[in-house]
Amino acid sequence: MQKSLFTKYFTICLSMLLVCIVVLGAILMAFAARYFEQDKYSLLETSVDEMVDMTEGYYEGNTPYGSKEQLLKSYSVLANAIDARFFLVSADTNKTLLCTDEQPCEHFTYMVSDEIVTTAMEEGVYRELGRLSGIYQGQYYTLGKPVVTSSGVKGVIFASISANSLLFFLGEILKMFLLSAVLVVVIAFVVIYFITARMVRPLRQMVSAVESFSKGDFSVRVPVQDYSEVGRLAMAFNNMASALATQESSGRSFVANVSHELKTPMTTIAGFIDGILDGTIPPEKQQHYLRIVSDEVKRLSRLVRSMLDIARLEAGEMKLSPTTFDINDIVCQSVFTFEQAIDQKHLDIRGLDAGKVMVEADRDLMHQVVYNLLENAVKFVNEGGYIQVSYHTENDETMVSIKNSGQGLTKEELSKVFNRFYKTDKSRSLDKNGVGLGLHIVRSIVNLHGGRIMARSVEGEYVEFMFTVPTAPHSKKSHSRTKESKPARESRQENPQEAEGEPLAAQDASALNKEANQPEGRDMDE
Repeated sequence: MQKSLFTKYFTICLSMLLVCIVVLGAILMAFAARYFEQDKYSLLETSVDEMVDMTEGYYEGNTPYGSKEQLLKSYSVLANAIDARFFLVSADTNKTLLCTDEQPCEHFTYMVSDEIVTTAMEEGVYRELGRLSGIYQGQYYTLGKPVVTSSGVKGVIFASISANSLLFFLGEILKMFLLSAVLVVVIAFVVIYFITARMVRPLRQMVSAVESFSKGDFSVRVPVQDYSEVGRLAMAFNNMASALATQESSGRSFVANVSHELKTPMTTIAGFIDGILDGTIPPEKQQHYLRIVSDEVKRLSRLVRSMLDIARLEAGEMKLSPTTFDINDIVCQSVFTFEQAIDQKHLDIRGLDAGKVMVEADRDLMHQVVYNLLENAVKFVNEGGYIQVSYHTENDETMVSIKNSGQGLTKEELSKVFNRFYKTDKSRSLDKNGVGLGLHIVRSIVNLHGGRIMARSVEGEYVEFMFTVPTAPHSKKSHSRTKESKPARESRQENPQEAEGEPLAAQDASALNKEANQPEGRDMDE
C-alpha cells in the first residue's frame, strides 16, 4: 500500500528523533562511564598516596606505626572509608606482605605478575580495569604505586574497587535518561503530528481542488495561511485556478461568438439562395441578392482567415522574418489603399511627411498591423475629421501612433477593446462587416515582436492607438527623437489637453504565449 505524504513525513521526523535519542543516550552513557572511571581512579590515587606516605614512614622508622599490625590497621581504616581493597606487594618476591582482606584472601594465594610490578616501579603508577593477573573473579579498578625509601624500592601498594558499582551507576543514569526520552518522544509525537498535519493540509486541499477542476468546477480555492513555500504554492495554485476559470469562460465565450458570427452570414446566404431556387425572389432582383450573398461569403472568408491567423499566433507557429524597412512607407501605402473612403469623408491625413522611420521587424506582419489600425481609423473617424500619424524614436524602440478624431471610447470600452470578438455599440452600427478580431491580431503581432500596444481616448474627441517596434540598428540614437508633420505639431500646440485624455489602456506583452493564454487582455480593435 502506498504511503501518504503525511505518513512519510511523520515517520521520517519521528525516526530521526528516535535515532537522535539513541545516539544521545550512547554518548551520555559513554561520558558517564568515563566520568565514573576517572572519579574512581582519583579516589584510589588519593588513598594510595596517603598509604604510600605511611608505608615509607614505617620503613624509615620515623612514624608512629612501629609495627605491621598498626600499619595494617591504618590500611583497613582507609579501605573501609572508600569500600576498597588494599595490599602491599614486595618489590623483590612479588609476594603480598599486607592485605586488608580477611585471611585467607586471593592476594596471598595468587601473586601479582612481574610485568605489573615492574610497570608500577618504572612509571611510578599503574592503572587497570580487569582481574589483575587473574587474582580477582570479576572486574576491578586497580591502581598501584611504589613505596620508595632512601634504601630503594621496598614494594608496591595496590588499591582495588569493584567495577560492579559502575553498572549500578550507569543503570541509574539510563533510567533517568529513558524516562526523560519517553517524555520528549511523547511531546515530540504530538507536536510533529500537528505540524505535519498543518503542512500537508494545503496539499490535500489542492488535491481536492484538482478533483473539482476535473469535474469542471473552477470555483474552489486553497486558503493561504502564511507566506512560506507551501503558502506561495497555494497562492500560485489559486492564480492558476483563476486563470483556468477565465480561460474556460473565455473558451466558452469564444465558441459562442464564433458560432454566432458563422450562423448569421450562413443564415443569410441560405435564405437568399433558397429564395432564388424556389422562385420567391424574382429574376430581376436576383443580381442584387447574389451580391449580398457574395459579400457574406467574403465576410465568412475573412472570419476564417482571421481565426487561422490567431490560431497560428497563439500556437507559436508564425515565425518572424525581420528585415530593416521604412515603416512610414508602409503607412503611406496603407493610406492610399483607403483613398476612396478618405475622399468620401473629406478627411485630413496628417504626419505622412515625417520622412524615413527605419525599424527592424517582419515587414508583412507590420503591414497587417498598420492596415488594421488605419482601417479602424477610417471606419470610425467623423465626417471631415482627421487621421494623424506620428513617430517617436528612443534608443532601441520606435513608437508608432495612429490617431483619429471622432466619438472616442469610454473607459469601459477601452478596457475591452482588445478582446476577441468585442465590438462597441457604435462599431455595430458603423461596421457591418467586421467581426472584432482585427485588434486582437494586431496585439498578438506586436507581442510577437516583443513590443507594447496601448490605446487612449477622450470621449467625443479622439481615439489614439500606439504600438512599439524595434528600431533599426543603424537608426538608434542616444536621445529621443520625434517625427511629426507641421500640421500635427500645430494641432498639438492648439489643443494641449489632447495628450492628457483618459488613462492609457495599455498592454505590455513581452511574450506571445503569455498573452495568448490571457484572452481578456487588451488588443486593438474598436
